[in-house]
Amino acid sequence: MLFDIIPGNFFSPLSSPGRVVYWECLCRLFAVTNRQLSFGVERDVLVDELQFYFDSSMAAQMSGEEWENAEPGSMSSRDKANFILRRLEGYGWISVETDYSYVQRVNFRDYAVQVMKTLLNLSDEKKTEYQGYIYTIYSLARSGGESPGLGLLQIVENTDALLTGLKSLNANIRRYIDDLTKHSTVAEILDALLNDYYSNVVDKAYHRLLTSDNVSKFRPEILERLEANARSEAYLKNASAEIAVLHEITEEEAREETLSMLHEVIDAFRRMDDILSEINQKNTRYQRAAINRARFLLSSGEDIRGQLKEILTILGEQITERRLDYNAVYELEEMDRLIRIFSWEYLDMNSLYAPVEGKKEFVPEPVEARIPDRQKREEKRRQMQEKLQKVLSPQKIDEYVMQMLAGRRQMKASDLPLDEGDTFIRMIYIRLYGQRNTMSYELEPGNEVIKDGFRFRDFLIKRR
Repeated sequence: MLFDIIPGNFFSPLSSPGRVVYWECLCRLFAVTNRQLSFGVERDVLVDELQFYFDSSMAAQMSGEEWENAEPGSMSSRDKANFILRRLEGYGWISVETDYSYVQRVNFRDYAVQVMKTLLNLSDEKKTEYQGYIYTIYSLARSGGESPGLGLLQIVENTDALLTGLKSLNANIRRYIDDLTKHSTVAEILDALLNDYYSNVVDKAYHRLLTSDNVSKFRPEILERLEANARSEAYLKNASAEIAVLHEITEEEAREETLSMLHEVIDAFRRMDDILSEINQKNTRYQRAAINRARFLLSSGEDIRGQLKEILTILGEQITERRLDYNAVYELEEMDRLIRIFSWEYLDMNSLYAPVEGKKEFVPEPVEARIPDRQKREEKRRQMQEKLQKVLSPQKIDEYVMQMLAGRRQMKASDLPLDEGDTFIRMIYIRLYGQRNTMSYELEPGNEVIKDGFRFRDFLIKRR
């Protein structure tokens, strides 16, 4: 059980009102101890580090209750540093021991080290490097080596990490799709799509997964090597003998475990296409949902679509302003003037509409042959061609980019003539289609800029 390993109050510092102070102190302590030969350092050194933190103007504040009902102003920075160390020791994050020289040394607990590394990765939004997992599996599968059992265990571990990363990416895209409903303006939607989503998902993971980290480059040989190992009696014998020693089991049990691990990795790589396909579908669905929602908010007019948009916009504003549940929309007075609905307790013949049946004989009227107006037909055809010309397909966007590059190797998106017509719309589609391998250009993200009244994250357009 988890709390047989770590104390029951281990997470209390990070869930208390003063969690910001505890977290910043933990980060400083971990940074200092991480530079040592072990995760231990003299207590006075850590006290000096925390004292320097509390003396700085950037230090977070805690209430008097968090300082055990003492006034924060009555405690010196050194008192606060000692207090934090005592609290962290009591919560099981650190341990204090005295060596033969009567010098106290502070050590991070072994489980606390693992938790800190995970929390720091989350805090820094560290991206998953799929290339490292795949290349490690590929290298181990090819080498065989003098330790086939240990190599197989590393293959299983890296395969599990690879699948965990892919599933996390899959779930992350779903979260962005759900978050679209929170954005009520076009600016918020485009900011979520072009800045947040592309920065945290596409540029960090999805784009690399389709290019440098592509599983398909290594998978055929990985499967070939692993299947050959599963059929090799020499490999199974050597790997089983090594795993039997490592796991302290019999060679017969180790052989079964070896075959199980080989087939587990082979099945994982064969089924990986299902996860990759779902990631591709969710990515396309998210981009389409964002664009459609932006189009809906931009649509206006006297047609049915425009009127419905205005009605839904007004209702949405009223629900947000009054903090109503969507199920309570009929509490709005405006709904009474929009829709008239009444209930009917029972149905009988009088409540059903009876159509009038004509008794006259039907006499068909002659159909006159009308000659179409060639001028109107040509005008209609011209309008349709103009409409088709305005459709921004991937091919047209690719041709537009090559035209704007005009022999150059690369250019910034901010160099496009954004003050001309629909150039900004074209830039959005350049960003969307730039992740496809079929395009003649590729993108590299840049910094946020403001140009011609538009604020966006600039990016570099380069020829492939």
